Amino acid sequence: MVEANILVIDDNKSVLSALEILLQFEYKSVQTMSNPNQISSFPKMEEIDIILLDMNFSAGVNTGNEGLFWLKEIMKRSPNTSVIMMTAYGAVDLAVRALKEGATDFILKPWNNERLLTTVKSAFELRQSKKEIKKLKKKESSLKQVINEDKNLIIGASSALTAVLDLVRKVAKTDVNVLITGENGTGKELIARELHRLSPRKEEVFIGVDMGSIAENLFESELFGHTKGSFTDAKEDRAGKFEAANQGSLFLDEIGNLTLPTQAKLLTAIQSKSIVRVGSNKSMAVDIRLICATNSNLEQMVVDGLFREDLLYRINTIHIEVPPLRDRKGDITLLADFFLKKFANKYDKPSLRMSNMAQEKLEAYSWPGNIRELQHTIERAVILSEGNVLKPTDFLLHAKPLQMSGDGPKTLDEMELQMITKALEEHDGNYSAAAEQLGVSRQTLYNKMKRLK
Repeated sequence: MVEANILVIDDNKSVLSALEILLQFEYKSVQTMSNPNQISSFPKMEEIDIILLDMNFSAGVNTGNEGLFWLKEIMKRSPNTSVIMMTAYGAVDLAVRALKEGATDFILKPWNNERLLTTVKSAFELRQSKKEIKKLKKKESSLKQVINEDKNLIIGASSALTAVLDLVRKVAKTDVNVLITGENGTGKELIARELHRLSPRKEEVFIGVDMGSIAENLFESELFGHTKGSFTDAKEDRAGKFEAANQGSLFLDEIGNLTLPTQAKLLTAIQSKSIVRVGSNKSMAVDIRLICATNSNLEQMVVDGLFREDLLYRINTIHIEVPPLRDRKGDITLLADFFLKKFANKYDKPSLRMSNMAQEKLEAYSWPGNIRELQHTIERAVILSEGNVLKPTDFLLHAKPLQMSGDGPKTLDEMELQMITKALEEHDGNYSAAAEQLGVSRQTLYNKMKRLK
């Protein structure tokens, strides 16, 4: 017996009795109603799975208007209930009107028992599908909320940061492509998330991709997806990042690490606003808000023949430059206090605070690793602290402040080269340790070394 609740509404008591007898052997609960005026006061209408509703209740009237009226009332109270209309008059136009108003199906009187049971079964399956879709949408909404929450915290009140956030607020309302540039660790992803949070797409997902960590031979599969059997390890169909971000925002970090062939494939997808899964010939339209980020000088890379000029134009409708931490002096203490509270709670040291001299030391440092370096520095100090006050000696600042004049680096590439060389020297050529110090993945470090030759 199927676990379903059925309600039959008809002014003919013989019809009610016949249907109750026929259906009670198939379904758990079968209720009847002879007066449709009781619909308005029927308790827990949303728990009814299927309603069989007569189309005419007044003697001598066969227009079907009464049935259509009560169909609308049922749809108002329980839009997911499957309603089957019953009529002794088989006018096609009347059936079409009922279906347009939300009816699932209709049956003619007198009915064929086998056909009626088949119609009711199909209506119940539709009802189950609607309930499952509703459940999935609720779950999807919850997942989107989890994915997007607690990742939009931008701390700072400096004029440099305020100018960036003002631009973000203006741009977020549009759907234009945005290129975010800045040194490693400045918070480019946070700016991208803020663009998404303030945009009309905020209820949809934000998908981030580290382009520097994707091997060239897996580029299409990761971004565009693949079909089952399209290559050796493709054991099932898989959606790519473009498809996953549909209706939402797609953030491509480290876009300067793409090779020219992968740049061409990306450009095609952006221009056509569609993708083709690996192993498929079917084009799939995608609707995304594209946000890219890099710490490379893409204009210089275009000059050097390392980056496509047409791709740069596509991703660079609006350019946002995120300032390094050394240009946000007023924000260093704010960020340090935030990280201190965060890690003090995490490591069960709630009374821990920072001395004035320790704050002065942090503010005097140039922070070549930017916010990421500050965060790691505070966390290490909290873990190793023995008292309730962090002193200057508790903060181990390995790198020397950068010299921005004289023989110091003049470009981002020169700065990267200097930082990578220094990190490798300090760790005796250990790539993993150097990558960790620089705040990047091992693959990203390889890609940068290759680009910098």
